[in-house]
Amino acid sequence: MKKNMLLSALMAVAVSFFSLTMKDYFSLYQSPAENGEENRLKEAFINGGAVGPESLAFDEDGEGPYTGVSDGRILKWQGDDIGWIEFSSVSPSHMLDECRGSQDPKQEYLCGRPLGLCFCKKTGKLYVADAYFGLLIFDNKDKVPTTVSKEAGAPFYFTNALDIDQETGVIYFTVSSAKFRRSEFLSAIITGDNTGRLMQYDSTTQKTQILLSNLSFPNGVALSSDGSFLLIADSTNCRILRYWLQNSSFEVFFQLPGFPDNIRRSPRGGFWIALHSRRNTLEKWLLSLPWIKKAFFYGSNLFPSSSINGMMQFLKRMPTKGVMAMRLDEDGNIIEVLENPGERKMVFISEVHEMNDSLWIGSVMMPFIWRYKI
Repeated sequence: MKKNMLLSALMAVAVSFFSLTMKDYFSLYQSPAENGEENRLKEAFINGGAVGPESLAFDEDGEGPYTGVSDGRILKWQGDDIGWIEFSSVSPSHMLDECRGSQDPKQEYLCGRPLGLCFCKKTGKLYVADAYFGLLIFDNKDKVPTTVSKEAGAPFYFTNALDIDQETGVIYFTVSSAKFRRSEFLSAIITGDNTGRLMQYDSTTQKTQILLSNLSFPNGVALSSDGSFLLIADSTNCRILRYWLQNSSFEVFFQLPGFPDNIRRSPRGGFWIALHSRRNTLEKWLLSLPWIKKAFFYGSNLFPSSSINGMMQFLKRMPTKGVMAMRLDEDGNIIEVLENPGERKMVFISEVHEMNDSLWIGSVMMPFIWRYKI
């Protein structure tokens, strides 16, 4: 008991210290500056006050991107003249007005939080991995979501990313934790939670099965071009795993300099790996100490999530440079690197989606999407 109280006290001191250093979140990370005609980095702002266009998808006609935001809505990009329009929402019908424009993580379990998105090209239906509601499907006719999978042995606490085998219609998706919700994702990482799973949903048989268990915050997932393997972002350990579908084996595919989020195939070959943030020396040292994990575990039950998030945002303000995303070939070799360009603040990158000679760059925390002309 005394030990627990000591750990909680240490956590209180840490949270208090770091929280006092924090300013308003959006004043820290402003949108990138435009620097003349040669600048190819532009922004597509999200309407309605929502934030967090975490993942992107294009439909069978190449239109889009579509993206999910913090208030449960699915938005569609209609070009520079029109901007974003509402496609639909994962929120229950009676919650639509209350959820619209919400940026409060405490509302997510009511409004939903759409993360991974992908269209089935044969059917034109949109599949969405919602952090709270499970695996959903949207029919383009009525745009009302239907839940197709929300448990397999245990309920999905934190459904995250997905990809579709366009030949077979099989959906591969990740459940990041069986203990922590999306609003508690920092707790999952810092405590070393390893209850994540790699899942498979067969749209023909409508059956869900577990492919891999005991994963540490599995995040993005992508199918290889020949359908022989999956890449999975092992976020806590800053690496990419490769899972061979034929023999159900897996291996480390690539060790990264930061925390990976989504993975997308590039039409030019290979995979884009988005890095939410780099893992600096201080974070690496702190997260390697068992007492820090214990203090965080006990402290997270005593202090508001805003204070804990404040502490982590302070760590993200530590000087960093370099890689924001990497394109790897199917053998794990680096093809190209997307770096933070000059003074511009490209932070909390969640996905790089290459389409129509552009890189569309999403973020789970920012109120806009970056566009970069290749």
